[in-house]
Amino acid sequence: MAGVSRFGEFSGKPTLSRLALASVVGNVLIVGTGGAVRLTKSGLGCPTWPRCTDESYVATAEMGVHGVIEFGNRLLTFVLAAVVIAGVVAAWRQRPARRGLRWLSVGAAFGIPAQAVIGGITVLTDLNPWVVGLHFLASMAVIAAAYAFWRRTLESDEPARPTVPAPLRTLGWVVAGVTAAVLVVGTWVTGSGPHSGDSGAARNGLDPETISQVHADTVFLLLGLSIAVWFAFRAVGAPAGAVRAAGLLLLAELGQGLIGFVQYFTGLPVALVGAHMIGSCLVWLAALAVLWSTRERGAPTAPPAPADAARQLETV
Repeated sequence: MAGVSRFGEFSGKPTLSRLALASVVGNVLIVGTGGAVRLTKSGLGCPTWPRCTDESYVATAEMGVHGVIEFGNRLLTFVLAAVVIAGVVAAWRQRPARRGLRWLSVGAAFGIPAQAVIGGITVLTDLNPWVVGLHFLASMAVIAAAYAFWRRTLESDEPARPTVPAPLRTLGWVVAGVTAAVLVVGTWVTGSGPHSGDSGAARNGLDPETISQVHADTVFLLLGLSIAVWFAFRAVGAPAGAVRAAGLLLLAELGQGLIGFVQYFTGLPVALVGAHMIGSCLVWLAALAVLWSTRERGAPTAPPAPADAARQLETV
């Protein structure tokens, strides 16, 4: 008989935490494939929505490689939806029931159809740069929901306990907020640049150099705050996990900053722009990890194994 895992499920079957983690990874991959659509000028490879063409839900041979790339991105959404739905079902079937975890699973799942609708509006507005930016930011919101769902699968429902003093918890929220601001301004930079997703797509009209400087300024602010968090966590004797999370955030920011500067001064090559998009997801996840590390709960309590449960019944 398969053994029982710490989360109360048979080890031979996918656990709830694995499904939740798969949702996080899948949402990051969606950002990557969405970037591939834009960077290969395949944004209108399927020129309408929800169908790929007026007559077909799938790409046709006449649409060429751009149709394949755009339809492939749409198809991956269905794969991710299957993973998310499996997570919702597992969360609602879990015993003992955990109401908060159930609603987190639903919140993470709700982002998938919402993203599909925003993606459809993106196509129907001929890749309006502001809508394209909203599409990316919505992905960041879904990633945050999926991340929260995954982390809660690893915790019990007991009240959260702070791991650092209150001012540092506030600083963690500030870091998350500034990270979100960096992402927002980054979409403005993208909307002013050359990679529009289609040769005929409009740009947002912002001066690329000016808005790039604003983006760089917010990045430097984030980097300074992140350095402060790392030193502050060490100074107050924060748990090793919190210090490690702050260190990983710094590494992610430095790597992302390096990619950003190189791509800017080399004319925005497609490969580096794509790497920068994935890097944005990693920085966002690292900022969420820092915020999460400022509080803790115990591990979830697994229900008794079948043999143990039988023995308990025999003693009643």
